[in-house]
Amino acid sequence: MITPPYLQKGDTVALLATARKNIDDNLKPTIDLLHSWGLEAVVGTTIGLDFNQLAGTDEQRAADFQHQLDNPNIKAIWCVRGGYGTVRMIDLLDFTKFKQHPKWIIGFSDVTVLHNHLNTMGYKSIHGVMPVTIPRATPAAISSMKSSLFGEPLSYSIGPDKMNRFGKATGELVGGNLSILYSLLGSQSAIDCKDKILFIEDLDEYLYHIDRMMMNLRRNGCIENLKGIIIGGMTKMKDNEVPWGKNALEIVDDVTKKYNIPVIFNFPAGHIQDNRALIMGNTISIDVNESGSTVIFQK
Repeated sequence: MITPPYLQKGDTVALLATARKNIDDNLKPTIDLLHSWGLEAVVGTTIGLDFNQLAGTDEQRAADFQHQLDNPNIKAIWCVRGGYGTVRMIDLLDFTKFKQHPKWIIGFSDVTVLHNHLNTMGYKSIHGVMPVTIPRATPAAISSMKSSLFGEPLSYSIGPDKMNRFGKATGELVGGNLSILYSLLGSQSAIDCKDKILFIEDLDEYLYHIDRMMMNLRRNGCIENLKGIIIGGMTKMKDNEVPWGKNALEIVDDVTKKYNIPVIFNFPAGHIQDNRALIMGNTISIDVNESGSTVIFQK
């Protein structure tokens, strides 16, 4: 996997929208944060566009992204928010100049489309806090983003969880938002799960739909070929009037328990305030035991 150049003081980061509109004047905290890191910020043309739910038409969002992608002075693209819409513009993009001069693509949730597409191309990207979430993000989440961007050592140690399945594994980190992973299966942006460590998280889904998506991953041969699984936040889940009978974590456990691989539950990443940065495509080592879990990103 190709690692884009890590940022240095004086570099410029572009802030833009690939999905849901961002018409509020809410980027100052992020711009101030970038300045405190010694970085400059450029606000994309999609910020302020209002096309129903989206930040402009598919063509407008793709054009903004393409401009920042091709601009050699932009060293990272930070998607301001998720929602839905990135998949509508992904096929309008040309990554020719990106391949000549790779840069970090940052975000989570709907940005999983980009993480997975980049992974199939052989490039790393960063799953983590986005500008609209900066004001409520924990210091640890923000610090981990800085470490990821500047190439500082990245590792996590978290406490034990009664649902964890013990073991050790080393492999390439892939994944992101479960709903997006599910929606990309069968497309050119679908990830290859073989010998990988899969990270998943999700928000605001019906429990039976979590089961449907997990079953689809299993039936597509993804889960049986994994070396390990990391489960982040499963936030604000919904149930039907007739209960499904399991919560989201129990559903994931049920679908994956037949495989003898380590699993970390309740990892601090996803649609939660403590959304720690993950370098997708990076080789990681995980160790899950009685005392807790460690996740170490290899250089």
